[in-house]
Amino acid sequence: MIRLLYISTSRQPVTPEMLADILRASRRNNAAVEVSGLLIVGGRRFLQALEGPTDAVLATYRRIHADPRHFAVVELARATITERQFPRWAMGAQAGRTPAASASISDAVAALIAPITDPTLSGYFGGFAERQAAA
Repeated sequence: MIRLLYISTSRQPVTPEMLADILRASRRNNAAVEVSGLLIVGGRRFLQALEGPTDAVLATYRRIHADPRHFAVVELARATITERQFPRWAMGAQAGRTPAASASISDAVAALIAPITDPTLSGYFGGFAERQAAA
């Protein structure tokens, strides 16, 4: 089992409808191959962690990498894991421009990543949220 973390940039502004479509397809496809993860969207940037069976995660990442809706797909980290950080999420998500009610994007992401025990993974997501909040 592996975890793969990547960042990319959308070719167009990420609308709520676009994000809903991405999440609907991701949740369906990921559940079918036992991939879980977290997607954070800030402006046109995506930060996503995928975890699960090695072949399924790599196939999912190849499909994402080939998607023409975004560019500059950069793998930030890949590691063999024995335990998932997102075991119940076919794809958890937080949009950077639409945090929950009165919470800032940093607060919303902090709540999502609170259970993460991997300090590197937590740092990537927390740092991404802080940069988006400052933008």
